[in-house]
Amino acid sequence: MITGDITKSILFDPILTGADKLLILSSYATPNMASWYMKQLQEKKTDAVDISIIVGMTPFDGISIPAHQGFVSLHNVYTSKSVRSFSCSYLSDNPPEHSNLYIWLKGEKPERAFMGSADFTQNAFISSRREIMEECSPREAFEYFCDVESRSCYCNHSEIDDMIIIRNNHPILDDEAELIGRISCGSVDSVSLSLLTNKGVVAGTSGLNWGQRDKRNHNEAYIRIPIQIARQDFFPTDRHFTVLTDDGHQLILRVEQQNNKALTTPMNNSLLGEYFRNRLNLPNGHPVTREDLELYGRTDVVFARIDEELYYMDFSPSKALGER
Repeated sequence: MITGDITKSILFDPILTGADKLLILSSYATPNMASWYMKQLQEKKTDAVDISIIVGMTPFDGISIPAHQGFVSLHNVYTSKSVRSFSCSYLSDNPPEHSNLYIWLKGEKPERAFMGSADFTQNAFISSRREIMEECSPREAFEYFCDVESRSCYCNHSEIDDMIIIRNNHPILDDEAELIGRISCGSVDSVSLSLLTNKGVVAGTSGLNWGQRDKRNHNEAYIRIPIQIARQDFFPTDRHFTVLTDDGHQLILRVEQQNNKALTTPMNNSLLGEYFRNRLNLPNGHPVTREDLELYGRTDVVFARIDEELYYMDFSPSKALGER
């Protein structure tokens, strides 16, 4: 029975003995966990692996809009030296699956398998929540996975909306005006982060212009977190989290750099810079100036915390939320 450091035992150790494909059947799963895991593989410089996930409770619970959009953004898109491919499927036929299986293959042969209480979420693998896992028969687990896979469909299937319920599990987000009002009156926990330096300019090679240097992607960017806000623990520092934007986009962010001073898009640092340049109507890779922000009508962004892994970001063209 595995009760301590299940993350190392299940997600990393099998790679050391040559396993190169991970099949996951999880009752519940989040794109934040997938993002965190793939980034960990990249940072640890592991041998390359393929990852396939089936979310098992979708026939009963459906899946939230933020989670669905997050999985679609990762599905067969993100690759690195440590991740050859990533795919996500939803169980589309009853009965739903409340099982949690992690099966490692070497080539096409099942090598190791684990089952137990840990679903594929950050709460299960990187928080203090207790989980119990057990090693099981790789062959039997693989056969079970293949049977469930025959009743699933990829998250980006053209008719996925007809196969499962895609729902908004945060009703507050259904009414953006109400959310903005609650931010303005202080009933929702929020912070404002300036896109300018303490000198009132956009820095030449940091912040939104982090990539403005030789041999870097010029879209690379981060949002600076002042030390007084970093000390408030407003943003989680141990996990990735989803941000929904006022213009209907979605980003997966994390806090990084020394003293937790920066918000970045961990899967690709250029995604954040591309997003802001698009909002500012600037070409990809173009330097951002204070004049660009003022012409747009905003020199800061406001983040509101919806829950521990979901935030809302407002960058609408207004000097301050109170002016609306």
